[in-house]
Amino acid sequence: MIFAITGTDTEVGKTVTTAVLAARALTQGHSVALYKPAQTGVEGTSPGDAQDIACWLGNPEPLAVFEGVRLRHPMAPVDAALCAGLDPAVALPPLAEHRQRISELAAAHEVVLIEGSGGLLVELTEAGETIADLAVAVDASLVVATRPDLGTLNHTALTLEACAARGFTRGTLLLGSYPQNPGSLHERNLANLKRLAVNGGWDFAGALPAGLVRDPSRCRTALHEVARTLAWPS
Repeated sequence: MIFAITGTDTEVGKTVTTAVLAARALTQGHSVALYKPAQTGVEGTSPGDAQDIACWLGNPEPLAVFEGVRLRHPMAPVDAALCAGLDPAVALPPLAEHRQRISELAAAHEVVLIEGSGGLLVELTEAGETIADLAVAVDASLVVATRPDLGTLNHTALTLEACAARGFTRGTLLLGSYPQNPGSLHERNLANLKRLAVNGGWDFAGALPAGLVRDPSRCRTALHEVARTLAWPS
């Protein structure tokens, strides 16, 4: 099983969504590989998103993490390469290289989780390919995280429309960070996003509570607890 996790924007909860999916797969007894095609905003040996997920989950043995490339500047991969004085054509792996790496991971692991950078159409390669293109190339199931706040309905509708235009007639939508004390706006958005997903033929997995990984002492337990509540398609 291969899942590609993206979002309607940056900072919508993709990494926590990926962590919850990893927790779910681990609970089911699967070996899991996390793959981040382009990790930006980090340098040297500093932990990136994939390493953070492994740490949150207690670095379990059945979980392995990998990156395609890492770049120091916290921006889209092509721009991060340019700001570092690098040629994106050389610094960024082409789609074929990502596809080969994921195929190797899928041969060695039962579940592969691919976390994109930013939103659905952020370019991962110098040729302009996106996480949507990579998901098509590896026949991945698409998972879209969205926000519960003002503006999310338009952003989500546009993202699902872009998914459909690229051949994804279904996938899974969920809220990446839902407040503990939601207001009427959040409650209406939750209901409207569920309706938007269902009417478009997508599965709606529910909402992930905000602050899941805020407490390092119990984030592993929290991730596993939430993983059991997701209304995920079997």
